Amino acid sequence: MELFEMKQSVARSQTKLEQLGKSLDLAAKQKKVEENNELMNAADFWDDQKKAQRIIKETNTMKALIDTHTSLVNAMDELSEGLADLSVSFDPDMNELIEEEFSDTMKKFDQFEIQVLLSGEYDNHNAILEIHPGAGGTEAMDWASMLYRMYMRWAERRGFKITLMDYQEGEEAGMKSCSVLLEGPMVYGYLKAEAGVHRLVRISPFDSNARRHTSFASVEVMPQFEDDAEIEIDEKDLDVITMRSSGAGGQHINKTDSAVRMTHKPTGIVVFCQTQRSQLQNREACINMLKSKLLQLQIKENEERAAAVRGEVKANEWGSQIRSYVFHPYTMVKDLRTGYEVGNIQAVMDGDLDGFIDSYLRSQIKSDE
Repeated sequence: MELFEMKQSVARSQTKLEQLGKSLDLAAKQKKVEENNELMNAADFWDDQKKAQRIIKETNTMKALIDTHTSLVNAMDELSEGLADLSVSFDPDMNELIEEEFSDTMKKFDQFEIQVLLSGEYDNHNAILEIHPGAGGTEAMDWASMLYRMYMRWAERRGFKITLMDYQEGEEAGMKSCSVLLEGPMVYGYLKAEAGVHRLVRISPFDSNARRHTSFASVEVMPQFEDDAEIEIDEKDLDVITMRSSGAGGQHINKTDSAVRMTHKPTGIVVFCQTQRSQLQNREACINMLKSKLLQLQIKENEERAAAVRGEVKANEWGSQIRSYVFHPYTMVKDLRTGYEVGNIQAVMDGDLDGFIDSYLRSQIKSDE
């Protein structure tokens, strides 16, 4: 790379680092780290082990962001000074060293951007993915099953563990709903980009007149509840129904009342699980799913309150259309939030979603201009 191009690239990166520091509110994080350090030095710190582990995890995450940002700022400053000296007095050996330093620093900067993109409070949690077809009968149910296949292919590519919690098949084709637990590094951080309504345009295989149809399906993504979140559920607030399980799942299916349907009366949230071997296991799975849904509700409310304080007007992303998948009269998948689009629709349906997820995550970093 030419000397002038390196200087421009470093200058842009320095500006972006400053913007990232503001968007992350690193000053507030540093203050929180100092407060947590005082707590950790207290004699009674380990009396509540779960709380102690939560504080340590929170502190380490914030400290890693602060330290990496500081290190990068210093590296960029040194690189800028080296480039300035090289412009005044060119030296071949110094130029070679500067090029190596430039390459190494830019790689670290790219890694830091990814670290920032996945630095949300719950991004390191596992995720529960739910898919529900919209109105449209068999056509919409088939579309929901296509999305299910797409996400399972994506998860398999990344080596995530997949546990099917519930799958309700459609009468003729497709599915009525599904709940899937995905386990692995930063699953929720990645999948939160997928929450919303997905739109399909194609020649329907269920239409004898081969007409073009538009179908919709909603995708909901929740961080799996873990002990670092405090959510209590009163048994009085639960309406629990047991029933015979249906569909694939083992010899116990359709022989025992093992399936559990649970309604949280204060919020109206309903969860269902039938894939575990006993009613007790399905009940426990329902409780965890319910806590995950309540956690997601809490996250959404916090985001709305923060937006109101900042004076922002945000679209309600859950329940709004986020992406279009067009099979006819041309092929294209387009994200309506970021403008990112791909012509190879088959690759997307086979789980190639990283471009969409990356573009969404990057769009969430707003500069303070």
